[in-house]
Amino acid sequence: MTAEDRLKDLGYTSEFKRDMSPWANFSLGFTYLSPVVSTYTLFGTALMLGGPPMIWSFVVAGVGQFLVALIFGELVAQYPVAGGVYPWARRLWGKRWAWMTGWIYMIALLVTIASVSYGAGPYLATLLGYTATTGNTVLCAVAIIAVSTLINYAGTKVLSWAAIFGFAAEIIGALAVGIWLLVNHRLHGLGVIFDSFGAGGGGSYLPAFFAAGIIGLYQYYGFEACGDTAEEVKDPGRVIPKAMRRTIYIGGAAATFACLSLLLAVPDFGKVIDGTDADPVTNVLTTAFGPVGYKIVIGVVLISFLSCTMSLQAAASRLTYSYARDKMLFGHKSLAKFNQKRHIPPYALALAGIIPAVIVFASMLSTNALDKIVSFATLGIYLGFQMVVFAALRARLKGWTPSGEFKLGRWGLAINVAALAYGVAAMVNMVWPRTPGAPWYDNYVVILSGALVVGIGLVYMAIAKPFGNSDAPAGDAVR
Repeated sequence: MTAEDRLKDLGYTSEFKRDMSPWANFSLGFTYLSPVVSTYTLFGTALMLGGPPMIWSFVVAGVGQFLVALIFGELVAQYPVAGGVYPWARRLWGKRWAWMTGWIYMIALLVTIASVSYGAGPYLATLLGYTATTGNTVLCAVAIIAVSTLINYAGTKVLSWAAIFGFAAEIIGALAVGIWLLVNHRLHGLGVIFDSFGAGGGGSYLPAFFAAGIIGLYQYYGFEACGDTAEEVKDPGRVIPKAMRRTIYIGGAAATFACLSLLLAVPDFGKVIDGTDADPVTNVLTTAFGPVGYKIVIGVVLISFLSCTMSLQAAASRLTYSYARDKMLFGHKSLAKFNQKRHIPPYALALAGIIPAVIVFASMLSTNALDKIVSFATLGIYLGFQMVVFAALRARLKGWTPSGEFKLGRWGLAINVAALAYGVAAMVNMVWPRTPGAPWYDNYVVILSGALVVGIGLVYMAIAKPFGNSDAPAGDAVR
């Protein structure tokens, strides 16, 4: 059965062109996961909170998200429909559950685009010779979003080539920088990754490790973007599950290596932990490469940030398009429009550029904006993931047997349970209040933000009942 026949069986006729090669599909997931983006964005924060052992959070999160990727592999093989988590949840459970899953994931993707572009802002400002003030950071972040949007508007072929180029630049850059630091600027032995250097105070180290774990949690998503573009890949049932797993393997290994090379080059962990050295990444790279070399490294880093933003926008636009195609969203007539010449959903792409830009500008009203944006984005992504994982477990217990090209067989139930347990534990860690001295609304900002998004979604569902607008198949996985 061809991919088009499979789609017709599932109730859809695709307008996308299958121009995305297996290599490009993997590159899209890799650049979305982006080992450089997560490491360079949160390295200082994680090191301050947890000391060098924070690197182990890459291992913990990597194993947990690998389990989720296995479940998603089964789903995309059986349901290779654009938009990923929304159509999967629709078939596994039903219209209402799918609507809320798509809503949460869509908002989280838009916020994640804002978080990545905001994280790129200081690097772009520095490269251009400006001081990384809040205003300059915001303007540079919006510039990153604008360039990324233009690349996406060029169509699937350009997106594919840009993703491959971004992957090559990022992996070569991460390896080159890491090897240089390890060979010429290594100041510590491997034993430091077992020494907290006083992070977390004199009590148990676990709270400090959990707090620093945001760097690992922020790292390991992006593999689902391979499934968001399922209607643009030939033989998606075989290609995409492999691409998802490779994204975890290669992206996780590259992120851990980049983090380790930076760790071993930090001159004084104590100064980072007490806040004296507030930007250890810049200090390490400047010392290691000099002013000119530092700017070259920053140029490569910016390619990683731009590629990540571009891949996020591709995923967000495909989800929004899939959502709108089923009339699930206000403005669905415009958001479901398709440009036949470029084979893209133009209005869905515009939304994936405008909303993140608004969030970036709004961040000027908050202190520690990057940490808050990252925390909420990560929570939203994990919640969207776990709604799908839970729906898969429920369907499995009711008799669903995966029937795509990729199946977990008798291990499916155990992996499903373990993936759900990991996801719930990760979300509890994300929302746990850790700043008792701060105002209550600041201390609980992540869970309050998540509750606000869910609350608005529930109100919209109750009033507009968008989940009933489409007769596309729903809740039929078991049948």
